[in-house]
Amino acid sequence: MRIYIDHLVVERGLAENSIKSYRRDLRRYLAYLDDHDITTMAQINPDTVSDFLMGLREGDENHKPMSATSAARTIVGVRGFHRFAVKDGLSDSDPAAQVVPPSPAKKLPKAIPYSQVEQMLKAVGAADTPLALRDRALLEILYGTGARISEAVGLDIDDLDQESETVLLRGKGSKERMVPLGRYALAAVSAYLVRGRPHLSERGNGGAAVFLNARGGRLSRQSAWAVVGKAADLAGLGDDISPHTLRHSFATHLLEGGANVREVQEMLGHASVTTTQIYTLVTVDSLREVYAAAHPRALG
Repeated sequence: MRIYIDHLVVERGLAENSIKSYRRDLRRYLAYLDDHDITTMAQINPDTVSDFLMGLREGDENHKPMSATSAARTIVGVRGFHRFAVKDGLSDSDPAAQVVPPSPAKKLPKAIPYSQVEQMLKAVGAADTPLALRDRALLEILYGTGARISEAVGLDIDDLDQESETVLLRGKGSKERMVPLGRYALAAVSAYLVRGRPHLSERGNGGAAVFLNARGGRLSRQSAWAVVGKAADLAGLGDDISPHTLRHSFATHLLEGGANVREVQEMLGHASVTTTQIYTLVTVDSLREVYAAAHPRALG
């Protein structure tokens, strides 16, 4: 191990903290080998490394179970150690080459209940000023279409088709998609365009932009974030709500209502359905909660 650590320090120039991590992980690996009476490289095979990985995830009397991220880091160090051993002539084969580090658990998107979405909308909808009308329309677009914040502030007047009740969103890579506009979103946008936007447009040159700032220019992403944060604050929901929270809520609520994953994929503008499928994990969790609370034999 000492030769490999020297290699990391001298030839790869890793930082001191990285070296400490490699040294700690390899010491645990070597202790595992010693506990299993493995004293030579020739005795190590892929099963040895796989069993070591399993032990990391399960833990033992001296170690807590490792997270997927920590176990993956440890196995990456073990793989590097064995690759070095082969290159340096210390081993004839690499038993760790086929052992794949575990993938970190998927981070579930944060969604809020519909009741909290309503709280936000009511919080900004009390006034009838140009900015209040704009804020209500922006929130309705974000939640009603699942638009990214950049897509919402990038909207132009011609992108809204109130007759067909759709909006044209321009996503990543200039990809365009048509998304339905619900009744509430249509009403909020119409009220803003009639009673709010004309007053704001007089103050500057926002061109064809749908959402304008107080000076009449196109609303920036930062200002749109502030609108969402202010609405969440007024609704008493704290400071953990972002525009993406409304996008996540849009997708989650659609799936909970029976929408098809492929259909939600289209509305979100995801290139792959696998990206959208993470929302199904959220809905399964909610179903599990309902089952546990409602089914007479859910709890033993």
